[in-house]
Amino acid sequence: MVPNRGKRSILLLVLFCVNASGAFVGINVGTSISNPPPASDIVAILKEKQIRHVRLFDVDHEMLNALANTGIEVIVGVPNDQLLRVGQSRSEAADWINKNVAAYIPATNITYIAVGNEVLTTIPNAALVLIPALQFLQSALLAANLNSQVKISSPQSIDMIPKFFPPSTATFNSTWNSIMNQYLQFLKNYGSSFMLNAQTYYAYTKGQGIFPLDFALFQALNPNNQVVDPNTNLYYTNMFDSMVDAAYYSMQALNFTGIPVIVTASGWPWFGGSKEPDATVDNALAYNSNLIKHVLNGSGTPSQPTAQINTYIFELFNEDLRPGPISEKNWGIMYPNKTALYTLSFEHPDESDGDSTGLVGVFCVANSSAPAIALKQGLDWACGPGSANCSAIQPGQPCYDSNNIAAVASYAYNDYYHRTQANGGTCNFNNTAMITTTDPSHGLCIFAGRSGSSKGGGISPGSALGPISPTNLASAFQLCWLSYLVTVLLLLLFYY
Repeated sequence: MVPNRGKRSILLLVLFCVNASGAFVGINVGTSISNPPPASDIVAILKEKQIRHVRLFDVDHEMLNALANTGIEVIVGVPNDQLLRVGQSRSEAADWINKNVAAYIPATNITYIAVGNEVLTTIPNAALVLIPALQFLQSALLAANLNSQVKISSPQSIDMIPKFFPPSTATFNSTWNSIMNQYLQFLKNYGSSFMLNAQTYYAYTKGQGIFPLDFALFQALNPNNQVVDPNTNLYYTNMFDSMVDAAYYSMQALNFTGIPVIVTASGWPWFGGSKEPDATVDNALAYNSNLIKHVLNGSGTPSQPTAQINTYIFELFNEDLRPGPISEKNWGIMYPNKTALYTLSFEHPDESDGDSTGLVGVFCVANSSAPAIALKQGLDWACGPGSANCSAIQPGQPCYDSNNIAAVASYAYNDYYHRTQANGGTCNFNNTAMITTTDPSHGLCIFAGRSGSSKGGGISPGSALGPISPTNLASAFQLCWLSYLVTVLLLLLFYY
């Protein structure tokens, strides 16, 4: 008979095998908002969406208080405008730690300090104080006995790598080699992660057509248009992975290995100006939902298949005070008034509701001003080659309306969109369709995407889209085999 202690050990190790991937997706909460919601409301949103990791760009004391006793892991930021003060004085650094970190632990689960944001590429004049700031803050954490709980790093822009593809030849901008060597040595010494802001949207738009949009949005590439690193023969299915691998290879070029990459900002704007055609709700939803799936499936990157790519979506709210083009103000998944632009699931696939309709609160509808003949063509395509379920718009069914072609087409468009969006389907139909968050359901006519609806073929952003990859399966098997060996050793100890 196996002793009770052995049974408990086996149970714990089996659970460890079942949930071997600990990768997570968090979210950024910015500060450039003219009328931000109360901190308590923000935390309520995080809880509702089951977001367990959040990055704050500064140390909003109301937010830190509101996050107390929630268990949510928090990255707090030293804003760029405070970097000089902290990097020039040990006492200022200690005061910063005492007021903004030590005062809130353990109730608030602060796990990281992000020192500055893209310092080397946005405020290069402050570069010389970056390393002292890291060191002074680390000393202050040690003095406060918080160095084992709180890590320190500094988010770097992908622009620090002038050419991220092919990843195998990527290197950091040599101008900063001295500082990067010191920065990476600091991370290595204290077991911290390399923080990377991997904004695929910028890279795609700057590339001016070098990479296809599908590559940027994690969508399937044409078999004749695959992306391969010629030096490693590794296939890349998305731009995000190539950026992360570029960071790993750039560290290797400076003889640093074993430093994990954490993506502190990645997202896609949902709206832009006339010269920003790719900033759309459709693309933002596709990018962020596919990014979440990719991170949570634990498949790593082509060069780091067993690495977790913990990632923070950019961002929770639109920031209307951000300078720059229109798209800069429209990265949020919500308005500051808490109205959702589109819905994302931050749950792990194993935890999400299998009956979820997926894109809850987002609908693809016909443009009522489009010509009737164009709507009829789109309707025929959706119900024919598009394989939409059009049974509800047949005569006598709840969504049939012989006098309103736009309403009938809307149902077909929306069903097609929910069935295919995660695999590359779009809401276009020759420019006769558009995305809306206004639910077009009426009476017994229920559109896919309505909260609580199980209709339609939508795939939840938190759901796996296919079988586990061989690489991921192999790594999981190796992890469980190791657990099995540990179990045997424990049982031998119990018996002898």
